[in-house]
Amino acid sequence: MSQPISYAPARAPLPDHEQKQAALSYLNEAWAEARHDGVDGDCLAQASLFAAFAELVGTYGEDAVAKFVEGFPGRIRNGEFSVDICRQ
Repeated sequence: MSQPISYAPARAPLPDHEQKQAALSYLNEAWAEARHDGVDGDCLAQASLFAAFAELVGTYGEDAVAKFVEGFPGRIRNGEFSVDICRQ
């Protein structure tokens, strides 16, 4: 007779902020690997935006995502997505 397969117990989902931190860590690793392999940063950014918007549209629908991105111009101009670079 064969033995039953034993699976590890399912982990509880991480809290939202921890999932976002983990996701960003995975994306940073993938980004660094792609840059190391010679993929242009602009190409990575455009592909990442496409993948992100496709996922959001698939989850929330076109109208909700369009409404969400309406605030992006002001947020971008206010520096919300700018990274300060320390130069020594």
